[in-house]
Amino acid sequence: MSTLQDAAERGTPEQVAELARRAADVDVADEGHTALWWAVHARRPDNARVLAEAGADPWRPDPSGWSPGRLALAGPTPDLFGTPPGGVALTDAEAAVVAEAPRLGHALRTNLREGTGLGCVAGIDAAEAARRLDAAPVEPEAGRTLSEDPWAAEGIDLIAGFTDVPGGCVLTQPWGYLPQTPLVTWLLSAGTVCYGVYSNPKSGNQGSIVRDGVVAGSDLHPGGAPYADSSGLEVLLSSLHPGNAAAYACAYAGLRPLDARSITGPPDVWAVLPERDYWHYGT
Repeated sequence: MSTLQDAAERGTPEQVAELARRAADVDVADEGHTALWWAVHARRPDNARVLAEAGADPWRPDPSGWSPGRLALAGPTPDLFGTPPGGVALTDAEAAVVAEAPRLGHALRTNLREGTGLGCVAGIDAAEAARRLDAAPVEPEAGRTLSEDPWAAEGIDLIAGFTDVPGGCVLTQPWGYLPQTPLVTWLLSAGTVCYGVYSNPKSGNQGSIVRDGVVAGSDLHPGGAPYADSSGLEVLLSSLHPGNAAAYACAYAGLRPLDARSITGPPDVWAVLPERDYWHYGT
């Protein structure tokens, strides 16, 4: 990221103004986006106004489909650049995601605990998810023990929590990555989409997307800054849910949890998966 883009995202308006004055082109793209784009994405409207005054174009097309101006329409300052040109607007689907974001972010405002694995699946309930994984409910007493103190139980590597939420279901494993493993996400994705997350203590939140058996994304960073080749939906969610991997993953799958129980527990049911090689996608 260039010095101007870094300042647009993290600096003061005075720093941005000075760097913009020195820049040969305030709209030069680095890592796929302009300094103005990064200012809008980081929700720094004062920096964005300085750049626009220096000649940056709010409606300059962006590879993601989100010009700085369109991205502003999805944020807390939709009138940042005045009336958009004709034809520039949010789609109905985008507007629905934007409208849901504050409620979802508040419901899942808790940080994802390090070492937690999640699988967010659209359109199926917890019972169907367990069926697809050949998972069997644990004994009631063992389930109570897991809910009270998950780390007190033995043989937990193949145990996950299953919870129904509006729009689908969530798998959670407070101690491991099982819900995000290739085979689990592949099996869950049949006819739908599964967004898997693992909060890796060493490298941060890792994400993957499998849509009807096809890997649509891997080595992702839900809640982090978008990559240069991120899809339009990923770009939007990175702006709406910065630092909130759980809300990001649920929003991607179209889930609408009412609270954080599906993430932090206790789940609707604990179930044990069979012994398998979970590190390879199915065929």
